[in-house]
Amino acid sequence: MIRLRAPILLGIGIILLVGCARANHYLIHPRQAAPEVIVWSADFARDELKVHIEGARPPGVGPFPTVLVFPEEEAGASDMHGVIWDLAARGYVAIAADYQRRIEGKYRPNMFAWRSASDLTLIIDATRAYPEADQNRIGALGFSEGAVVSLLMAAHDPDRIKAVVAYYPITDFPHWYAGERSGLFSRALFALARWQLRVESGASSDSDFQTMLRLASPLYMAEFVHASVLFVHGAQDTLLPVEESERMAERLKGSGDTTELLIVPGGERLFNFRQPQQATHAWQATLAWLDRYLHPTPRAGG
Repeated sequence: MIRLRAPILLGIGIILLVGCARANHYLIHPRQAAPEVIVWSADFARDELKVHIEGARPPGVGPFPTVLVFPEEEAGASDMHGVIWDLAARGYVAIAADYQRRIEGKYRPNMFAWRSASDLTLIIDATRAYPEADQNRIGALGFSEGAVVSLLMAAHDPDRIKAVVAYYPITDFPHWYAGERSGLFSRALFALARWQLRVESGASSDSDFQTMLRLASPLYMAEFVHASVLFVHGAQDTLLPVEESERMAERLKGSGDTTELLIVPGGERLFNFRQPQQATHAWQATLAWLDRYLHPTPRAGG
């Protein structure tokens, strides 16, 4: 088990949506659960962290392969309803999660909610409360910040996370933070994201901040990831460049891990919640990857 120094920047919340079109989380996903799909919500807590989950699963006792779903920054578990309903109708237990940290006696949303390995794996442990969830077939699906969490989780609990689909993650925070952007809007948005990241870190010095960035970077923990990983990245994402996925994919391939990178032509920021054609292409690849490595139970008559 990899041990983390606390506090560690694991919950990477950045204002990435300022000035962008609003994401439509139902763009290609159902707006209501299929009649046979069973839904629920719950809360789990450990130490100073509380996780809220929204769940959906097929009928029957299972056990079914399980996908943990992590939203992008500024989104919560309820925003993932369409995604988890879609997965449940295809034979998965799907559990979306968001987090709050106890601050001054109250649980509050916080950019740095995850501050230990125990915090990071709380949601995996919570799946044991559901006998329908197959503990030998757990995968993670994350978008942006959620993709970072998915990759870190796979590194911290490599025995339980079997497959990951990571949409447009930052994998090397020091490299990303030191980068430059072209175009007035891209530069302004990037400057805002960097500023907020630095302020919210609470680091006492630039040296401490760089250490936090490195510890939060999946790239530097690639050797611990044993899951099969699919990276999905929009070719036109100017805030989180494709290079972020390319570099980690190469690192994982160098270790002999099963890794692929899907670069979606024309895909912009949060393309899978904004651009139907690109979203459909990426979702088909996502389902194929999860089916390949988690092997869902075929539905009767399907």
